[in-house]
Amino acid sequence: MASSLPTFPLALLLASAPVAAAPPRAASVPSAAPSAAVRAPAGVGYAQVRDYYQREEKPGRYGVLNLLDGRELSAWCTPGPDTLDVPVTVGFKDSVTLDEVRVFTGNGADEKSFQGTSRAREFSLESANGARRFSVADQRGLQTVQLNPPLSGARFTLWVLDQYPSQDPEAPVCVTDVVFVSQGKALNGPWLAPRLKPDARVAPLLGTWFAGYDGAPDRFLSFYFDGTFRYVAEPFEDAAGKRNVVGSYAVSGTHLTLELPKRGKVRLALRREAREGGGEQLRLDGTAPEGLEALREPFRSQP
Repeated sequence: MASSLPTFPLALLLASAPVAAAPPRAASVPSAAPSAAVRAPAGVGYAQVRDYYQREEKPGRYGVLNLLDGRELSAWCTPGPDTLDVPVTVGFKDSVTLDEVRVFTGNGADEKSFQGTSRAREFSLESANGARRFSVADQRGLQTVQLNPPLSGARFTLWVLDQYPSQDPEAPVCVTDVVFVSQGKALNGPWLAPRLKPDARVAPLLGTWFAGYDGAPDRFLSFYFDGTFRYVAEPFEDAAGKRNVVGSYAVSGTHLTLELPKRGKVRLALRREAREGGGEQLRLDGTAPEGLEALREPFRSQP
């Protein structure tokens, strides 16, 4: 059965080659990311996707965090056969340089699960610094793809561009694992599994929120699945206004508690609402610590 997704010229299918033309509906990435001088512990911080298979019936069963846990028994699956509506955003707690990815395509739980759903065939991995396109074979198990040249960034978007279709034309497209590798070191894997359990209170917050000019944000508020957060402010014309704060957070009902180094805990009212023009808006109401008053300004889900 032919795939319903677009096909591309053979020259564009070379593994790890830089993308010559952007894939359809390319994801937005920050045009003004935190500078290299701002550092936080390296590691995967979050993965986001708009929707996934059986999200309402079985929350988390086929969720996007399954991509990071390095286990055959869990997989991420798209809501249906159209993959271009659900790009995956993966954020790291610091800028990283990826020179390799290891991909387990399909639902790898067993051979029946593998054949019963469609399997991702072609991918594009993008950051603010470029993109790499690659393909994998229709087989179970991890497949190693070299990224040449390597791709750097703190926030990446993974697109599934094509698939090996199952016999059911409405079947979801699945990927069991994507392991990100830098200088031979895997940045995610089975050791993360205990931290990746779905939490309905935290899930809507995970990711990076942006403030400042549309398309050129200068403030970044990131929430990670390990219970830590990072706030970075880099005003374009105010060097004295730069901030880099790392701490922990907790969500309780409609309130967010931030624990700041040497400042203790700050409790803020939490509001998420639809934003005119698309995406969501995040507001934190309450008394912000001195020097962090900008936390009360609205943040948005897109750069």
